[in-house]
Amino acid sequence: MPANRYFAMVTGASTGIGLELARCCARAGFDLLIAADEPAIEAAADELRKLGVTVDSVHADLATLEGVDQLCAASRGRPVDALLANAGVGLGRAFLDQEFNRIRRVVDTNITGTLYLIHRIGSGMRQRNSGRILITGSIAGFMPGSFQAVYNGTKAFLDSFSFAIREELRGSGITVTCLMPGATETEFFRRADMMDTYVGTAKKDDAAEVARAGFEAMISGEGDVVTGLKNKIQSAVANVTPAAVLARQHRRMAEPGTARS
Repeated sequence: MPANRYFAMVTGASTGIGLELARCCARAGFDLLIAADEPAIEAAADELRKLGVTVDSVHADLATLEGVDQLCAASRGRPVDALLANAGVGLGRAFLDQEFNRIRRVVDTNITGTLYLIHRIGSGMRQRNSGRILITGSIAGFMPGSFQAVYNGTKAFLDSFSFAIREELRGSGITVTCLMPGATETEFFRRADMMDTYVGTAKKDDAAEVARAGFEAMISGEGDVVTGLKNKIQSAVANVTPAAVLARQHRRMAEPGTARS
């Protein structure tokens, strides 16, 4: 892809992996439309413009269909050549201790809004027989997420969904790549109320390295990428480990009160 003539849409781009994905796109010469559900998206856009590309930003709630429509309208009809569907939220603690409005927001952001956006942008790509789609899944989708049950469930959905539509689009000129990182140094664990857990306080992967691996896999048209050797081993082991054992192991990482001293 001669990226200097292309246009990328990146969601969840105010911080973390999403911002780093947007940086990868900008350095490759993509013009950008970035979105997030917080005002910090404007500061991210200002920073990215310093890389010499055109950057538009949208502050929208991508957990809603209206927010996704707002984002799509901001493209002003310009064909999206690369969609990096990264927006997502987490939620820690036991399922019955969580407020249901927060549970629903995880599902609406990670699944409903993501599906709607991919459906809208992917339809335009299919008309042109060209495009790249990157979906941020997670190795969390490989294991039952005790004390993160809803989040892990949404990532299991996205991991599976990405492989399914990749096969449906095989030969169409559109590629679908699933980025499956492990725990990464972002605002995720603070926002998910997990700073009193082992995983919330343990050493994590670098967001820039995770994003670079995902971007390169997308450009190459790869189906999936698990970042980091430790995560590759963990995902391989998860495929042959009973679900009950995985759920017990996850409890030791995510149960409140397990934070590293």
